[in-house]
Parts: sequence; structure tokens; C-alpha cells
Amino acid sequence: MALPQSAYAAREFLAVIGDEHVTDPPDSQKNYLVVDQKTEVSTIEGAFDAFTKQRKDIAIVLINQHIADKIRGTVDGFGEAFPAVLEIPSKDHPYDPEKDSVMKRVRKLFGE
Repeated sequence: MALPQSAYAAREFLAVIGDEHVTDPPDSQKNYLVVDQKTEVSTIEGAFDAFTKQRKDIAIVLINQHIADKIRGTVDGFGEAFPAVLEIPSKDHPYDPEKDSVMKRVRKLFGE
């Protein structure tokens, strides 16, 4: 049974519990990019490429779906097993499964 929206409306952060290699990588490379209205699309694409192609220590990339929409061609074109790219909703932008690159692959596998 689905919970009412009020049950998760305030949940907007990602929490990490891990050792110093997870929370503070040894080479001081950031494993995040904070995107706001001023962030250039090229900066978002650069971070996506760095996390998916250059960094071999990244297992999962979480990206807000409305930000993934800004680089949709790049996100949809990424087909490697690792890192897994998961599109998530944000507080102000609801999730749309029709846009999700993982859901598109699942539908393709099932012939839809």
C-alpha cells in the first residue's frame, strides 16, 4: 500500500554511512556535484562523464531526473553496467518513469 505524500514529503537528502574512503576519498576527489540554476550544462555533463567514465571507484550515480533531462542524450547513451545510474525525484520535480533511462531499457527488454 502506498504511503500518503505527507509521509515522505520532507525526505530530500541522501545519507552515507561509511569509512573514510567512502566519505572522504583518499585523493580528495569530490564524488558529488551540487547543481543550481546557474550551473552550466557543460559542467553537469563533465561531472557525469567523470563519474561514469573516468572514476573507477564510483559504483552508483544518483541524479535528479530533472537534471538528467538537461543531459538526456548523455544519460540515455550510457549503457555500461557500472556505475549504475539511477534517476531520482527531487522535492520540486516529481518522478516520471517515461523519462527514466533504466525504465526505458526494461521496457525494451520486455518488447514494449
